[in-house]
Amino acid sequence: EGNEPGDSMKITYRELLHKVCQFANILRSQGVKKGDRVSIYLPMILELVVAMLACARIGALHSVVFAGFSADSLCERILDCGCSLLIT
Repeated sequence: EGNEPGDSMKITYRELLHKVCQFANILRSQGVKKGDRVSIYLPMILELVVAMLACARIGALHSVVFAGFSADSLCERILDCGCSLLIT
């Protein structure tokens, strides 16, 4: 379910696994590996869950930043965690 009461989506475990594996391969192609730090700056959408699970699948640490934060707040969090990739 999304932020709005009417926002919802259904997905099977098989579809979710497929999307997570695809995104994990994309992360690997970008050079992300086990132990790397990744920041995720997305609203409450399916892609947020996919990104989190893909990071976990390859062993990358992830930090979710609320999508309502300002650019300065996002920058501080990126620098604090020393992330190598930002997913938006």
